[in-house]
Amino acid sequence: MRGLWAGLLALLATPLWGQQATDAVAPEWGQAPVADVAQVQAAQYMVVAAHPLAAQAGADVLAQGGTAADAMVAVQAVLGLVEPQSSGLGGGAFLLWFDAASGQITTLDGRETAPLAATPRLFQHPDGTPMGFFDAVVGGRSVGVPGTPALLTEAHRRWGQADWAGLFQPAIALAEDGFSVSPRLAAAVARDAARLASQPGTARYFVPDGQPLAAGARLKNPDYAASLRLLAREGAAPFYTGTIARDIVAAVQGASPAGLLAPLDLAIYRVKDRSPLCLPYRGHEICGMGPPSSGALAVGQILGTLAQGPALPPPTDVQAWRRMGDASRLAFADRGRYVADSDFVPVPAQGMLEPAYLQARAGLMVGPQALAPEQVQPGQPRFQHSLNWADDQALELPSTTHISIVDGYGNALSMTSTIENGFGSRVMVRGYLLNNELTDFSFRSHQDGRAIANAVAPGKRPRSSMAPTIVLRQGVPVLILGSPGGSRIIPFVANTLVAMLDWGMGPAQAVAMPHMLNRFGTFELEQGTAAEAMAAPLQALGYEVKIGPLNSGLHVISRTPDGTGWLGAADPRREGQAMGR
Repeated sequence: MRGLWAGLLALLATPLWGQQATDAVAPEWGQAPVADVAQVQAAQYMVVAAHPLAAQAGADVLAQGGTAADAMVAVQAVLGLVEPQSSGLGGGAFLLWFDAASGQITTLDGRETAPLAATPRLFQHPDGTPMGFFDAVVGGRSVGVPGTPALLTEAHRRWGQADWAGLFQPAIALAEDGFSVSPRLAAAVARDAARLASQPGTARYFVPDGQPLAAGARLKNPDYAASLRLLAREGAAPFYTGTIARDIVAAVQGASPAGLLAPLDLAIYRVKDRSPLCLPYRGHEICGMGPPSSGALAVGQILGTLAQGPALPPPTDVQAWRRMGDASRLAFADRGRYVADSDFVPVPAQGMLEPAYLQARAGLMVGPQALAPEQVQPGQPRFQHSLNWADDQALELPSTTHISIVDGYGNALSMTSTIENGFGSRVMVRGYLLNNELTDFSFRSHQDGRAIANAVAPGKRPRSSMAPTIVLRQGVPVLILGSPGGSRIIPFVANTLVAMLDWGMGPAQAVAMPHMLNRFGTFELEQGTAAEAMAAPLQALGYEVKIGPLNSGLHVISRTPDGTGWLGAADPRREGQAMGR
């Protein structure tokens, strides 16, 4: 079995930009220390993003002396054009920033908000039953107030030093001159052609003359270029109180079905400065985004539960995956009951990460067999409020993108950005798609007489699984990472951290590792990889097993062992690239 895993990882290992990676898989996979596998020349700055054109735009900014915040603006502007199904000006994001001057981590919440007219029955039929997912997604009903334009502006105001307007020039040039449609974008359009065609403006762009965009086609977007020019000239204000705001409201209210978004919803939107969540693990500090994201909480619970037991065996041992899978199941049980927008409901975040609580959760996993379903229940973390919540039933389908950046000044940025489901609400305005983030709320408001924490409410931000992460060692960043993937983001990120901090993998090995994850009781194994060989051993432990595609988009930057530079890798399952110098 080791030969299968090693062969696959050697095949998928992703080279650094301009370098041939030499972090070959050790004969005993996962056993070699990082120093033995990271042998590429160090880069002094680096960006890893989901498309080569976006990564190039960010790398150029860094090469000209820009900060990681400057580079992020350029990267996101290009991604909104070349990867519109995943993120853009019509969506939102969570951002982590490590400031080299102060040594502090700041987290900014650019998550979308529900309209003031929204009620807990937004996604229910008249008889109170929940709508089907895509019945709720497509059209104006699912659109929340976009946060990305405000987040770009705020991040640059705090940490940028390059000319704001110039950061949009690469994306504007690509939108006006055209870019080549990638195979991934073409495949996504083909899969979703019917839903894209249901909204007239969207159909004209993605399904012209009734035919989905083809890979290699030259695609121009002058409307997007015009939106970026306005953003470059006036900042985010037109998106919230000006001409673009009026067009967003008109598009949402004129969609089929219509949505509730109104001018006041946009005018009162603000990016929020949240406190980071950090947890010790294997001599490191794992830092991420707190509520309304469940990402850092769940990743922290998984790692904290694993830390209560003995060292993990190597990844070729099924018991390693049993412990990781059941730790994930327990974290998801807590997530489903307790995590929501902490501005609206109390969240027991501190109690969920306390060592004594995690030790009690780890105590459930002492046997060699899978936890029985009745053992995987929400716990009772210490908290000063009532915990009488019902379990959430929100459905998150994967889309999203992730950006990891370090600059020449020592700053680090990790940002996960999204419009939620692929192509969002399918409503297009001014050259970009609007999100369907409101479907991240629970479609039910109550269950068995108990309220659901993540129910819809006016102005509330829906719970997210996005998990942008910065890992510190002795106060200095050593890893910057994150992934798209809906609620699978949580095990994608947690497993990658285990791969690097427990098993000693380099970034190229870690992002290429075959996926094995368990959120709700069924072990999901990545189709076409050596993970399939674990099916029988996992079934022998009592798990149900499902084999299928698991399309992560992990983007990792890792400090070199000598601390003098950076290594980076983009997930080989997508079109991303690591660029640095």
